[in-house]
Amino acid sequence: MVEPAAQEVALQGTTLRVYRYIYRQGKPVGIHDVQRGLGLASSSTAHYHVQKLLGSGLIKAEGDGYVVDRIIYENFVRIRRTLIPIQATFATFFGATLIVMLVFVRPPTLESGYVLGLAVNLIALSASILETARSLRQTL
Repeated sequence: MVEPAAQEVALQGTTLRVYRYIYRQGKPVGIHDVQRGLGLASSSTAHYHVQKLLGSGLIKAEGDGYVVDRIIYENFVRIRRTLIPIQATFATFFGATLIVMLVFVRPPTLESGYVLGLAVNLIALSASILETARSLRQTL
């Protein structure tokens, strides 16, 4: 089993880009595919980073290429080739409820309960958006 510290060392810079590329493809990917897909200078550069990922146990050789063996994106949903943070669903929910509150539930005069509901919803929406942005920044 690979130590978490070894994974952190392996997943930086170009190695992280290679891991993400292989993960997003969802099918076996060859060295030359990685080189072309990421615009690396040579196939030996791609081979070096693939070997680094193999040594960390994050990918494995399968058929005519390499596939992800261990998924490190726990808080993400993959839809085709796109990674979407789970927090984005919360942001969408709170955004939709805020719109519903402002358009359909608005009382004729402002009441303290309504204002409190708006404030709580805005805080939750802001927190969800910040967490979504943080997740995207860490992985992209």
